[in-house]
Amino acid sequence: MSNSTQPSNESQLPTTINWFASWFNSPYYHILYKDRDFEEAQLFMDNITNYLNLPEDANILDLACGKGRHSIYLNQIGYNVTGVDLSENSILEAKKSENETLHFKVHDMRESFDKKFDAIFNLFTSFGYFENEDDNLTTLIAIKESLSEYGFAVIDFMNSHKVIENLVQQETKTVDNIDFHIKRYHDSGYIFKEIDFEVLGEKFHFTEKVKALTLTDFENLMAQADIYLLDIFGDYKLKKFHKVESERLIMIFK
Repeated sequence: MSNSTQPSNESQLPTTINWFASWFNSPYYHILYKDRDFEEAQLFMDNITNYLNLPEDANILDLACGKGRHSIYLNQIGYNVTGVDLSENSILEAKKSENETLHFKVHDMRESFDKKFDAIFNLFTSFGYFENEDDNLTTLIAIKESLSEYGFAVIDFMNSHKVIENLVQQETKTVDNIDFHIKRYHDSGYIFKEIDFEVLGEKFHFTEKVKALTLTDFENLMAQADIYLLDIFGDYKLKKFHKVESERLIMIFK
C-alpha cells in the first residue's frame, strides 16, 4: 500500500506525504461525512464534562477538531475552548465561529502546547493515522505535557475488535449527487478504507488508513508515556467497555 493518496487530478489538490493531510483538507471529505450525528456528539460532551466535573470556565483543547462541531458546542455550554487541526481548510471554516472564548488554529497533535489545559479531548477516532508508529507515543506525550496539574485527557477511539468483526467490505454512498464507492479491509494491523468517486469527469481516489489499536495497545503506549489510565467506557452514554459488544473505546487519563 502506497503512502500516496492523491486524487488522479493532482492539479486540484496538493501533493502531500501523509494521507490525512490531503484527504482531510479536501472538500470531498466534508461532503462524504457531513451527516454525522450532532445530537450524539452533544450528548457525549454533556456526559463527559459532567463526569470530569470540570470547573465552569475550564480551558479545553479539542485536538483534531475538524470544522469544530465539538469545540463549538463545548463553548456554548460555557467552556473556554481551543480547537486545533492539521487541516487548514477545516480551521478556516471553524474560525467563522470564533469568539472571545473560542479559538481555532492549525496545529500538529504530535507537538505539545506552551499553554496548559484543564481537559484535552481527542474525539471520533482521530488517532493512529501516522505512517511512523512512534508518532502515536509522541502524541500521547504531547497530550500529557499540555495538561495542567489537575487536568484530564480523553481519547474517543473505535473499538477495533468490533469494527474488524463487522467490517462492511463494500458499499456506495451518494451524497450531494456524488457516488462514493467505498472498500474496507483489515491488513497488517491497520484498517483501510479505499474511497473512489468521480466529479465533473475527473476521477478521485483516497485511502484512509488507521492503526487498529486495542485497549491493550493503548495501555502499553500509556505505560511508555508514564500516563495513568483512570477509566474506560464503551459508548457515548459512558457505559462499561466490553471488548466484543462496545461501539467505542473511550479512555480517561492523565
